[in-house]
Amino acid sequence: MSEVNGKVIVITGASSGIGEATARKFAEEGAKVVLAARRADRLDALKASIEKGGGEAAVKVTDVTSRQEMEDLAQFAIGTFGQLDIMFNNAGLMPLSYMDKLKVDEWDRMVDVNIKGVLYGIAAVLPHMQERNSGHIITTASVAAHGVFPSGTVYCGTKYAVRIFMEGLSKELAQTNIKTTSISPGVVETELASFITDADVKPRFEDPNIPSLTSEDIANAVFYAASQPLGVAVNEVIVRPLHQG
Repeated sequence: MSEVNGKVIVITGASSGIGEATARKFAEEGAKVVLAARRADRLDALKASIEKGGGEAAVKVTDVTSRQEMEDLAQFAIGTFGQLDIMFNNAGLMPLSYMDKLKVDEWDRMVDVNIKGVLYGIAAVLPHMQERNSGHIITTASVAAHGVFPSGTVYCGTKYAVRIFMEGLSKELAQTNIKTTSISPGVVETELASFITDADVKPRFEDPNIPSLTSEDIANAVFYAASQPLGVAVNEVIVRPLHQG
């Protein structure tokens, strides 16, 4: 029997890409999945698909940039399934641009989603997990959290912050049964590149020959981290395409 069988996982950014693939993976393994994102139609379609396959899922339309909505999401999960075992802070944006383009609105949005959204997710679930002395907080960082590249300065900064949040949280929770994991994907075939508006950057990510992973590859990494026995903590996972430098 899978280690996640019967556990309740909340997934932000569940309407597509890594979030959707992770929801399907965990539902197949017997977890109860709470799907969170802003696009209700996609969440409803995913829920129907999971239930058709015999899984359990619930939908909560959520904007991760709202602390209240993240609190509501956690309470919804607990109210629906009785507990909350795994929080997957997955929602994120990647509107890469050169800094001299001064796309400050995009910088603000990345800070709100990539940084504040993660912090709000942690704040929403940590009291419940501490009360039970059980749980797992997983967050999507990026290989961009490990090195900066031109056009990725702000994005890399947000992901570096996320990685540090998770590292610090793991140290603060070291004497508890609450686990933390940072997942750092390389290039993945998702919608992230569609947010790029800088005409000098976008063509790089439209190259069909660029080495990339599938969302399912990352879902498998999330499942690996979450399915370890109680005494084993996988604090960080870096997953790159074989030929990505």
